[in-house]
Formats: sequence, C-alpha cells, structure tokens
Amino acid sequence: MLTIDGTYGEGGGQIIRTTLTLASILNQSFSLKNIRGKRKTPGLAAQHLTAVQASAMICDAKVTGDTLGSTQLTFSPQSSPQAGLYGFDVAQARAGGSAGATSLVLQTILLPLIYAAAPSEVTIRGGTHVAWSPSFHYLRDVYLPMVAQLDIQATLTLAAWGWYPAGEGEIRLEVPHRKAQPSFSSHELLWESRGSLQVVSGLAIASSLPAHIAQRMQNRATKLLDQADIPNTIEPRRVRSVSPGAGLFLVAKYEHCRAGFCILGKKGKTSEQVAEEAVQKFLTFHQKSKAVLDEHLTDQLILPMALSGRSGVFYAEKLSSHTLTNLWVVEQFLGPVARVNKKNNSIEFFQRAA
Repeated sequence: MLTIDGTYGEGGGQIIRTTLTLASILNQSFSLKNIRGKRKTPGLAAQHLTAVQASAMICDAKVTGDTLGSTQLTFSPQSSPQAGLYGFDVAQARAGGSAGATSLVLQTILLPLIYAAAPSEVTIRGGTHVAWSPSFHYLRDVYLPMVAQLDIQATLTLAAWGWYPAGEGEIRLEVPHRKAQPSFSSHELLWESRGSLQVVSGLAIASSLPAHIAQRMQNRATKLLDQADIPNTIEPRRVRSVSPGAGLFLVAKYEHCRAGFCILGKKGKTSEQVAEEAVQKFLTFHQKSKAVLDEHLTDQLILPMALSGRSGVFYAEKLSSHTLTNLWVVEQFLGPVARVNKKNNSIEFFQRAA
C-alpha cells in the first residue's frame, strides 16, 4: 500500500484528488495521512468526501476514514473503473448542505471514467461557480478543449447555477467510450507556443440579481479590451439560482491553446471592479507573459499529460506550490515523469509508456 503525506508541499485538497484519480486508474491501494494538513481546518471537507465516495463507487473500493473531517484515509480499489450512470451531491456530505465545488469532484473522476469499457453519464450537485475552484465555464471552455488534444473527450452541460452559500447547482458530464489508448509519435509537439490570439469571449452573469449588474460588467470589460485592441465578444446574461451570485468569465482563444480568467462578484465590489480585475488578469497573461498555459491550467494538465505518456513542455505563467505539489503526487505513483525548470517556469515531460 502506497503511503502519501497530506502535508507535503502545498498540503491541500489537490493531494486527495490526484491520489484518488491515480489509485482508481492504476488499481493501486493507498494510505493518506495528515489530510489537508496545512489548511486552517484540516481533514476532509464536503467536496473532498464526495470525491472519495464517488471514486470508491467507480472502482468498488474498500475505504476507511471516509467521514467529514477525517485526517486519515485508506483506499483499496477492487476493480478497474466501471462505466455507469452516476449521481453525486456534495450537499449530502454535510448536515445543512454545502456549496462545495462540483468541478473538483468532476476532475477527480473524469480520467478514471475515460479508461472504463463503456460510456458514462454523471450528475453532480453542489457549487458550480465558487471561490478556490475552477468554474463550470472554465471546465467547459478551457479545460475540456485542452485535454481533447490528449484524446480525452467529454461533454459538460450546466443544468442549474450554484453559488455560495446554498450551492444547489447541477452539472452533467457525458464520457464516451474510448476504444483504444492513443499512440503519439515522439516528434509531435504540443503547446510549444500559444500562437496568435483569435478572440476573447466572455460571459457576464447576474444570478438572481438585477440585470444591470451583468450589463455594467459587460460594458466595462468591452471598453477596456477595445482600448487594448483586443478582439472580443462578451455576453451579459441574467439567470436564476438559489443563492445570488455574479461574475465575469473570460476565455482567451489562441491558435494552439486556451486560457481562462474569472472574477466572482461579492458585496462591496462594484460591477466595474469585477470587470477591471478580470480584464487585467488576461492582459497580464497576454502582454507581460510569453507563457502558453495560465497558472491554473498548468496544474490541471499535469495529470492527463503524465497519463498520456507523450513528451512535451509546459511553458507556464507561474509554477505555483500547488502545481509542484501535484507533480510530486503524480510521481509517487508513476515515477519520474517530468523535469522542472524554475528559471523559465517550464515543465518538460518525458516520453514514456502510457
């Protein structure tokens, strides 16, 4: 049984999710200690517990320590990932409900289901646009188009918006059957450069809030992007949800890659400030960095890239502690998969058997 220390590096929830994904795919038992040991409130929170339960269901795992707040976990898969019709609700993991991130549960189980022998459909309820996690729109418009280049195909739809504190959003995932592991030649280059910028598309959302909030975000963002000579198309939209929420979601579509930039609204922050922060995040990436991958995408692509077995270099906007910790977890299962160069913020992946 592999033993993983949850206090390593960044010491947060990513260690749990990556460990669960790899254990499910590789049929590898593990013991995880000191779960989220560097967080103010250590142990399994609602979204982490839901990810554990979802992974256990997919590979029929025997589990101990799968309780809210647990700092120790053992996980022993009894089968390879099984396709099926699944439903998970983060709110059921904690009395009084939870707006825990549906996106983080999804990213834990997506790759195992890719390896299953038949198609799967998954419904996940909880938070769809919450802090400290990729939003639904980031997953659909940035993450999935990027992993599609690694032959990871999936369709994601939004059935209900879920904001903090109530959550009660719903996303639906469809994973087709992949008949064979793809074969990549050693000379193929992936994400060597981002290429020319095609357009910045965006969605300004006012959820159970006045429509002028979305319109003001759109107006300000469009003005700033126009001033910078950036082609753009931003849609203001008013939607309904249990808890009110607002945000601006920008997607930069380049010739070879995509990058995403999101700012959520909150009390005391004007619509114009939300737009300014989101646009500034994009402009910093676009004008002041030669990176191909935004900071968060770098972290999220490590696992699918390592599993693909192909070589390539990630030129990252930033090599965060989160990213380096995630790479460490992957290498506990797979051995050395990449070389890190902190001088130019790059990760070079070795070609290896997938």
